[in-house]
Amino acid sequence: MPSECTGWLTFLAPLRDIFALPFMTLTLRSPSEASTVASEILKRQPEARVFALRGELGAGKTTLIKSFCQALGVKDSTSSPSFAIVNEYWSIEHGPVYHFDLYRLRDARELEGIGFTEYVDSDAYCFVEWPELAADLLPPGTVYIDMVINGEERILTLRS
Repeated sequence: MPSECTGWLTFLAPLRDIFALPFMTLTLRSPSEASTVASEILKRQPEARVFALRGELGAGKTTLIKSFCQALGVKDSTSSPSFAIVNEYWSIEHGPVYHFDLYRLRDARELEGIGFTEYVDSDAYCFVEWPELAADLLPPGTVYIDMVINGEERILTLRS
């Protein structure tokens, strides 16, 4: 009987990513809490380097990424790279930190033109807003952060 169970578990293993349960849910009650939340996420995900942030306009993706950068020791002014597609910041402790905003892209081939896979495979911190177009290019271990607006609060659900 145990071998039958093991067989089913082996069969179901490839499905775990499709049906992955959230491993963390956080509530961001105001933008002023973003620094605390970003620090907590980095603390709980010490090996993660690529973070994909999903949510509608106004959900707070850019605000959270600014807080991630602050938590990583970035001293540069941070802003959304809406037109540039990618901004590079510098952290004395962590080296380059990349912030992508893929909202304006319409075709995944545009990612090849900016060398997207080289960035996300570089072991540098990469934060990606609107990652849907890049779904097939994100490496294993990417942390997906879904942000849902709930009145004044934001509900963050993290999956790996």
